[in-house]
Amino acid sequence: MSKINTPRFQHTRLFTSIKLMAIAPLYFLGGQAFAATEVDGKTFNVTSSMLSDSYIVRNGGTLNVQPGGRTSDIRLMTGSTLNMDGGRVRSTGPTVAMSLANSRGTISDSSITSTMAGGLDVVRNPSSTTGSEAVLNNSTITGATYGANVTEFSTLLLNNSTVTGQSREGLILRGGQTTAVGSLITGATNGVLMTRDSNSPSGTRPELILDNSQVIGLSGPAILLNTAVTGEIDVRNGSTLTGSNGNMVELTNGANANMRVANSALTGNIQIGDASTLNLGLDGASMTGDLVKDAGGIAHVALNNGSILTGRLDNVDTLAINSDATWVMTDHQSIGDLTMAGGNVKFGDPGAFYQLDVANLAGNGTFIMTADFAHLQSDFLNVTGTSEGAHKLLISSSGADPLSEDRLHVAHTADGGATFSLVGDRVDVGTYSYSLIGDDNGRDWHLDPSTKVISPGTASILALANVAPTVMYGELTSLRSRMGELRFNGGQSGGWVRTYGNKHKVDTGEGAAYDQVQQGISLGADGRLPVGDGQWLAGVMGGYSKSDLNLGRGTSGMVHSTYIGGYATWLDEQSGYYFDGVAKLNSFHNKSTVALSDGKTAKGRYKDVGVGVSGEFGRHIKLDNDYFVEPAVQLSAMAVGGKDYTLDNGLKAENGRTLSLLGKAGVTGGRNFDIGDGRVAQPYIRGAFVQEFAKNNKVQVNDNTFHNDLSGSRVEIGTGVAVSLSDKWQMHADLDFSKGEKVDQPWGANVGVRYSW
Repeated sequence: MSKINTPRFQHTRLFTSIKLMAIAPLYFLGGQAFAATEVDGKTFNVTSSMLSDSYIVRNGGTLNVQPGGRTSDIRLMTGSTLNMDGGRVRSTGPTVAMSLANSRGTISDSSITSTMAGGLDVVRNPSSTTGSEAVLNNSTITGATYGANVTEFSTLLLNNSTVTGQSREGLILRGGQTTAVGSLITGATNGVLMTRDSNSPSGTRPELILDNSQVIGLSGPAILLNTAVTGEIDVRNGSTLTGSNGNMVELTNGANANMRVANSALTGNIQIGDASTLNLGLDGASMTGDLVKDAGGIAHVALNNGSILTGRLDNVDTLAINSDATWVMTDHQSIGDLTMAGGNVKFGDPGAFYQLDVANLAGNGTFIMTADFAHLQSDFLNVTGTSEGAHKLLISSSGADPLSEDRLHVAHTADGGATFSLVGDRVDVGTYSYSLIGDDNGRDWHLDPSTKVISPGTASILALANVAPTVMYGELTSLRSRMGELRFNGGQSGGWVRTYGNKHKVDTGEGAAYDQVQQGISLGADGRLPVGDGQWLAGVMGGYSKSDLNLGRGTSGMVHSTYIGGYATWLDEQSGYYFDGVAKLNSFHNKSTVALSDGKTAKGRYKDVGVGVSGEFGRHIKLDNDYFVEPAVQLSAMAVGGKDYTLDNGLKAENGRTLSLLGKAGVTGGRNFDIGDGRVAQPYIRGAFVQEFAKNNKVQVNDNTFHNDLSGSRVEIGTGVAVSLSDKWQMHADLDFSKGEKVDQPWGANVGVRYSW
């Protein structure tokens, strides 16, 4: 009785009870007979408690392999269905582990293994025009020979699954279609073989769609097409192709391929055999590798939406580069038709000069070139047939000057149909920038030294060498403002703080015009001296300012200035005469950022020290009704030490001393208003004539000598108000404007407060 109740006895009794539905026929393979359970037009469930068995399902039958269910091999035919969830197929015989013929299978969280043959067949009956469909979710297929085989009219969908062929291909597409999402396909030879269904005269195209998936060929290419068939290949969303021989795709024996790559980065070559044709399109993708084409092969390539292809395209028949896509050359190249619609051709890395021969050129695009102006070497574009369109050349900049005045030949067209211009209109070459000139009716294009102007790097050097005077003068707070404060309290000792800002527009005539915007703060304290009947005050001051320079074309500079100084003031209240003297010591931290013509950036920085003195003498004349007038003269001088430095693109600067001698004569007029409670407001306006005498500040750039010349006159106009808030507190605010030959001040403002003790 116990023997009958054993699991083995129950298993036998179960098959006996359904013998009308599941018969155990014999089938012969390799001269051996195998028993299989047949499911004919019915539904059969394989549970975890059953022993492993082989199954044949036909005539619309359904086989359900439940979690833990084990089978030896499975064959579905004539409209049958397989549902496998958490099951296992392990075939140790010479037959494929699972075969679907004109049937459908859904396999999840399962494994399919064959130790002697293929893993999975998704096929059609030889005379059928419909095929099979298999969907694998989170499952594995391992074949001793190939991993999976899909014939015409059949489809295989892999979701997060793995397919492995241990001695042959991972996947064979005989006119069938496979979509792999988040999956891995590995073949001991080729990763995927795309061929035709030998039993079909229609020659349906095999189709492979890879979405975030990998294909690996361990001793061959990732994908091989080896018969006269056209394969459709879509590589999407981070998918990769890896071939052990360096080839991602190989086309042989007249095979063709339409290959589309989107949002993926591929590395490897594509081999195009004799009588084979490749149509390759990259869309928001990148590829690093060569297209190697036999003499009888044909290749058409299109790059779109920022795609980048780095490699050789030897004798490619047509190349279309669109929408900011880029082809990066790695050698001298000859191609057929080149059509550009906002795309780029990059002639390799600096130092390697390549020539591109193009049969016919059309559209509009940018050619990114490198050049060695010192030795007159550069990349070269040569159009041997027809040319049309307007194209740009982006030629690398250099910090070194040319060694000769010869022109540099960069492009030639046989018919002169296309036009060329430089990105940014000029190329920066050391001290100067050069323009592109077309000769021989637009057939030849040269960089011509006769068109030179100073480069942005040179402009930045000249500007920083020239900016110290306007920085230092901007830091000298208005002497008129301090005198107004002192008169309110009769020259009492005290402390003060001021904040200020101004803008200067400077043009010395060397082509280095710039705008300077300065902002800063000063503070100081002073006290009466025991000399001159107490009419002398002496004080100390210090402060910080930052000046931003804008030279245009993306080039800028910055000066951080810290300073200390002393001042002395003599004020005779009875006569109204006064004298005010200031001495300053400045430390400058200068840096520049230069936008070069090729889109790169050069930077430089250095420190130097300056000293300045200023003296003003005038008289405060009181008029009726509390009006006053105040004529004054001022003389200021400063010197900034020279400094040699180099921009990081190799441009060399040798700055001599920067000197300034400034004379000023002007008059101020205003009125005192009693605003109650002992408070007084003193608004004023002033005008002055200013003369700069220094004219020969020497600067060398790459041994080319320039003379910064700030000399010239200008007129200043200002207005402001000083207010006595109490016996202890005074404040002022000032606005200034000046217009001159080389220096303009569109605006200047400062606000200060003083406390007397």
